[in-house]
Amino acid sequence: MQPEPDDVQLRNMSSSPNRWLLAGAAVLMQVCLGIIYAWSVFRAPLEQHYGWSKTESIAPYRWSILFFTLAMIVAGFWQDKKGPRLVGSVGGVLLAAGCLLAAFIGNTPMGLNIAYGVVAGLGVGFAYVTPIATCVKWFPDKRGMVVGMAVMGFGIGSLIFAPLLEALLGKDPARYAETLPNTFLLLAAIFLVVVTGCAQLYKVPPAGWKPDGWTPPVSAAGAAAEWTPREMLRSPSFWVLWVVYFLGSSVGLTAIGESSPLVRELAGTAAVMSGGVALGVMSLFNGVGRLAWGAASDKIGKQKVVYAMFAISIATCALLLPATRDFWRVLAGICLVGFCYGGHLALMPSLCAEYFGSKNIGANYGILFTAWGAAGFTIPRYIAAILEEQKKAGAVAEGYNQMFYTLAVIAAVGLVAGYFLKKPVRT
Repeated sequence: MQPEPDDVQLRNMSSSPNRWLLAGAAVLMQVCLGIIYAWSVFRAPLEQHYGWSKTESIAPYRWSILFFTLAMIVAGFWQDKKGPRLVGSVGGVLLAAGCLLAAFIGNTPMGLNIAYGVVAGLGVGFAYVTPIATCVKWFPDKRGMVVGMAVMGFGIGSLIFAPLLEALLGKDPARYAETLPNTFLLLAAIFLVVVTGCAQLYKVPPAGWKPDGWTPPVSAAGAAAEWTPREMLRSPSFWVLWVVYFLGSSVGLTAIGESSPLVRELAGTAAVMSGGVALGVMSLFNGVGRLAWGAASDKIGKQKVVYAMFAISIATCALLLPATRDFWRVLAGICLVGFCYGGHLALMPSLCAEYFGSKNIGANYGILFTAWGAAGFTIPRYIAAILEEQKKAGAVAEGYNQMFYTLAVIAAVGLVAGYFLKKPVRT
């Protein structure tokens, strides 16, 4: 006998669950999934212990982003059909399995790319879509705020994990042969328990459900507002949204991937905290930005928020960060970039639901999320190659200046692209 889908089970319940409990589980799960942003803490131990280059140490991060994205597409369709509980549980198991594998085969670039990049990346992708799609359906009256709150957990994940990883890995290169695999083993246990546990709380509301006292806007109430993935892909509005997402993610993901080496190499002895702690502070701004920009979009409009995020990123990367070794300027710069990047992760699920409806939000947002994956797989690799070349030439600061100016140009293109954001009209 096959189990009932989550929405059928919910119809058979005498009362709806507390939707804020689901939101809390979503935040906790996303905190665990935010481990992906703490990768830069691993880079120095890997480079020192195994002699890996910058491009080799950034590779597991890039591959995890790529397979995170691929899993999002599959998971989006799957969870729309089977409900979020099963898909989220599979994600938790895969994430734990990837970390477990990394403990045993992570001593080579290929092994770590497969374990952490492919297997764990797939796990993050399967788990990531479920809380977002669930919250969008339970909170049609507060989409921007609640999605911002959910993905805030993802953003602040490294606030918890970056200092924890630094403590577990230690500072003695002679012990990395022991601490590296042990750290992955502990992560596997945490993710198996917490991620799969949170997934058991997820349900979807029955057809036609809405919060008490809330009346849907006319534009969101009719069936004409619901787009299938095929219809969405034929809409020019989708591709403008994709480009804006790609450009915003390019700036943020590159800054996150390089933040720990940036503090260590650029600020150097002037740094008043370790790279991992600085990454944790940046992740706090990343998380708060998701909640703040998401809430702001409900009040002033999403397009104005897009303009503001790109404008701040341009000013930060073009004016604040270049040509400085001052620790506080470096920290302030990466925190501002993280704050704006977080807004993109909060805004895009809401825009996707607003443009194309919430019925197929899992599948539709999974497709849109390919912009994030494409950005994370391509741009950090390009920047890492620039930094590696300049480091060999003894011009580390010049390499980071090139990175900052490149990100400023990307943000400027994003600002222009934001002008063309427009809700589609079905003909």
